[in-house]
Amino acid sequence: MARLEERIALVTGAGAGIGRAIVERFAGEGARMIASDRDRKSLEALAADLPDAVTVAADVTSLDDVKALFGETGERFGRLDILVNNAGVGSRTDFRNLSDEDWAEVMDVNLLGTVRCMREGLDLLKASGDASIVNMGSIMEMRHVRQLSAYAASKAAIAALTRSVAVEYAPFGIRVNAVSPGYVETAMTRTVLRNQAMREALLARTPLKRFPTPEDIAAAALFLVSEEAGCVTGHTLVVDGGASVAL
Repeated sequence: MARLEERIALVTGAGAGIGRAIVERFAGEGARMIASDRDRKSLEALAADLPDAVTVAADVTSLDDVKALFGETGERFGRLDILVNNAGVGSRTDFRNLSDEDWAEVMDVNLLGTVRCMREGLDLLKASGDASIVNMGSIMEMRHVRQLSAYAASKAAIAALTRSVAVEYAPFGIRVNAVSPGYVETAMTRTVLRNQAMREALLARTPLKRFPTPEDIAAAALFLVSEEAGCVTGHTLVVDGGASVAL
């Protein structure tokens, strides 16, 4: 039997990269998918490849969009078993040059977008009786490089939020965990990883000598929402080839 047979799963930031890989993996395991992204073209491409998935254009910085997203989920399915908060943005700028507006944009998508989805999805998750949330962190919450202060701060906040909400939601039968990827080759990291010197330096500090793929992150998310992780909550699973523990 597929590991997520008939489970209702919603993934934000689902149009490309890690989000799309998660949608494809969960669908392959039998989940009934709701895929959301603010990029309508990426959703159209996803729908062409996975016609059984429900696609909903939504921006997690808009409370109205988030309410509509969970409203449609409730109307279609009446419950939600899995929520993956994957929508995120980066900002690579020297700390001294980051404006208040720069900080607000990163925090609004990465942190408050996650907050909005967990809060507005609570009633549907409670209706499941056995629900799971996976938030998307980053090794930047523990290992740091220049020009990523806003991104790192947002991801560190997500790690703390995950632990806190795991305790608060446990009485409702909802587990809350996070996946913290290393450098995954996606559109967000492409500029950095195209720099051959940077690429080689990062791999030199990675014991497994490879970067994780979107499929690696999807596999980690699958474990956390599966029965095998039924007693796991408040945990962050790092997927980085060992980079965060190496000297």
